[in-house]
Amino acid sequence: PTCAEIVDGNAKMTLGMIWTIILRFAIQDISVEETSAKEGLLLWCQRKTAPYKNVNVQNFHISWKDGLAFNALIHRHRPELIEYDKLRKDDPVTNLNNAFEVAEKYLDIPKMLDAEDIVNTARPDEKAIMTYVSSFYHAFSGAQKAETAANRICKVLAVNQENEHLMEDYERLASDLLEWIRRTIPWLEDRVPQKTIQEMQQKLEDFRDYRRVHKPPKVQEKCQLEINFNTLQTKLRLSNRPAFMPSEGRMVSDINNGWQHLEQAEKGYEEWLLNEIRRLERLDHLAEKFRQKASIHEAWTDGKEAMLKHRDYETATLSDIKALIRKHEAFESDLAAHQDRVEQIAAIAQELNELDYYDSHNVNARCQKICDQWDALGSLTHSRREALEKTEKQLETIDQLHLEYAKRAAPFNNWMESAMEDLQDMFIVHTIEEIEGLISAHDQFKSTLPDADREREAILAIHKEAQRIAESNHIKLSGSNPYTTVTPQIINSKWEKVQQLVPKRDHALLEEQSKQQSNEHLRRQFASQANVVGPWIQTKMEEIGRISIEMNGTLEDQLSHLKQYERSIVDYKPNLDLLEQQHQLIQEALIFDNKHTNYTMEHIRVGWEQLLTTIARTINEVENQILTRDAKGISQEQMQEFRASFNHFDKDHGGALGPEEFKACLISLGYDVENDRQGDAEFNRIMSVVDPNHSGLVTFQAFIDFMSRETTDTDTADQVIASFKVLAGDKNFITAEELRRELPPDQAEYCIARMAPYQGPDAVPGALDYKSFSTALYGESDL
Repeated sequence: PTCAEIVDGNAKMTLGMIWTIILRFAIQDISVEETSAKEGLLLWCQRKTAPYKNVNVQNFHISWKDGLAFNALIHRHRPELIEYDKLRKDDPVTNLNNAFEVAEKYLDIPKMLDAEDIVNTARPDEKAIMTYVSSFYHAFSGAQKAETAANRICKVLAVNQENEHLMEDYERLASDLLEWIRRTIPWLEDRVPQKTIQEMQQKLEDFRDYRRVHKPPKVQEKCQLEINFNTLQTKLRLSNRPAFMPSEGRMVSDINNGWQHLEQAEKGYEEWLLNEIRRLERLDHLAEKFRQKASIHEAWTDGKEAMLKHRDYETATLSDIKALIRKHEAFESDLAAHQDRVEQIAAIAQELNELDYYDSHNVNARCQKICDQWDALGSLTHSRREALEKTEKQLETIDQLHLEYAKRAAPFNNWMESAMEDLQDMFIVHTIEEIEGLISAHDQFKSTLPDADREREAILAIHKEAQRIAESNHIKLSGSNPYTTVTPQIINSKWEKVQQLVPKRDHALLEEQSKQQSNEHLRRQFASQANVVGPWIQTKMEEIGRISIEMNGTLEDQLSHLKQYERSIVDYKPNLDLLEQQHQLIQEALIFDNKHTNYTMEHIRVGWEQLLTTIARTINEVENQILTRDAKGISQEQMQEFRASFNHFDKDHGGALGPEEFKACLISLGYDVENDRQGDAEFNRIMSVVDPNHSGLVTFQAFIDFMSRETTDTDTADQVIASFKVLAGDKNFITAEELRRELPPDQAEYCIARMAPYQGPDAVPGALDYKSFSTALYGESDL
């Protein structure tokens, strides 16, 4: 418009110019997403009114005619000012006036428009509505800043609250686990021996139960605890909070020490149980053998003392005397033959004593009795021989055949007795070779039977010959053979007994042989499974180690690769269960050694638990690296570069660097920590950050946290203070009312409960000190 026109009072021209100026200044800073001022304002209106039914802002003229759009804009930001649900689309004048009055009264927006005007115009004036709407925009964008500040504080407080929960959880879980270990160890260290194999096997069964049922959940708990601890420490570092120190006695190291102690107790306990069972088995066998040999000997000695004390020689004839002397000699050779058995009995008793047999008292008493009696027989024999030899005379006739019979019958009789004893001898073996040894000894014995049978027939023939001569010479024999008590009937009945015992022995030996073969089968079956499972576990351990060092692909690739491993490991569990079943069969069969494999069940259990723990730890490490990377905005390339430097100096692939290696690594990344006073001080500062517990090792996680802290900025106490200052309207203090208005209820109460009263000169009643509170958030934790 020309100056002349304005001066002439051309009202329409003048208004037009004023609109242009207003538009220039009021709306030009509403540039949302780089569109023109008008489009930006329209977009803002559409976003804010989107949730309201019956409102559809498409322009700055007819979209506003029914007044609902104005009411929606106010209600969206200050819902307490408008009862939106009571407005009716068919009453535009009321709607418009309601909005204009509320805006003027509560939002300081002057009334620029007239309701009747808008309703009665087919198309209301676009610039007028746009200018009016822009004053809403300016009125509400201030509230946006406060909302942003409130959000920032909420985020910081939420981090603190969550960390406190995690700390409490860790403390509780650690206490529970340590308490369980404290209860379990005394049970494993209680090693009072029992009297019987059954009692000891019950203990072994309880121990198997503990290994199978009670311990695995605790292994899981321990692993979970370590993972929770690492995750918590990562979260604390990421949010710039001090590291979490668990309370006295509940450190990760305390749990590891307790766990080690537990595993030592476990190993010792199982060894002790098996040795104890072996000892008792040996004892049962020896005690039975002792009883058998003692009974045989006692039966033999029965009546021998009375016979030796008999003074029959006082009334004997010369020929009788000669017979008595011969009879006594036969008895002496019999006695000598028994010397061996008495020594065996004493040796077994001695061994039972050494092995601490629970009934040693009775065994010793019986053995003592046998030995005393043996000594008595010895001296009685000696006295009788002297008495007989005093009255020694030559017999008139010697019954040569009787004598020969007696001489051959006695050893043959002894041979049969010892054969019977051997055939009934008990045995205990642990291998196929041992039982085959017994079988071949038995076969050897059987091959001597035909010779023995011929000897028996020869002896019996001597007896028959004596009788034939006596008969043909009408000699009346006074009863039986004077030189021996071993009659043909005795020989035949003992021979019969030997014949019966041979197949019995055959049967017992074959049964034992098949038992040993079955044991061997169990050994091979266990070994073939163990020789697959053992190396598999070892290979998986090595592969996990490789994955975590080689860093192929992104962290997410590594993570999914590791989780694939974790699945394949979990899927492998049935192979372990099968091995446990086979191991149980082996223990039930009392098999103690297995030359077909170097793996024991214990090895494999420990390896398996380590494998589960390692994969879980490794996954947790990578997840923490992802957390770190994302929270700090580190790029994949930076992460790869850090990993490459770290691996280069991690010569032993242990996953951690010593101080010198770490220093070299820093230098390779351009840090000035050379060996001078200033460099040393800088390096000591860095070490105290990356190794707060002075373990002498820097983990990759700690290294990443340090590098990211040096290369990106993080939230700080100053930022939080600035945010509170916005909420407090630039005051140095804040009130409970302001906190409740700006923050969600639980975070508002968190602040109110913890903020100190503000003491400054500008304080008012109820003023709270948000600065000291913000600083404390980044200082010592409350736990």
